[in-house]
Amino acid sequence: MPAQGKGDLVLTDANDWRTELSAQSRQRIVNKIMETLKRHLPAGDPDGLSVLTKIAVRFEEKIFTNAENQADYLRKISLKMLTMETKSAMGNSMASNPIGEKHARSW
Repeated sequence: MPAQGKGDLVLTDANDWRTELSAQSRQRIVNKIMETLKRHLPAGDPDGLSVLTKIAVRFEEKIFTNAENQADYLRKISLKMLTMETKSAMGNSMASNPIGEKHARSW
């Protein structure tokens, strides 16, 4: 579960957007990040899954700490997940469509 602040001065401000985001909401976001990571990175054994979990939690915490507001937080996480999906789709497309075959069809 992501830590809520760990004593950061930024998080003590009552007007800070971070105080409005519940631990449950953050955990749901970490779970979504995990789903994306599992689709694109091999994690066959429990150790691999543990590593992916740590990556997801650290990524969420970094974005949570550095985002200017909740919209920025959600945008940055969504953009990263979309980038992973896009890179994966492009890689799969390139692998299933060799260059020679592509050029042959364009004639």
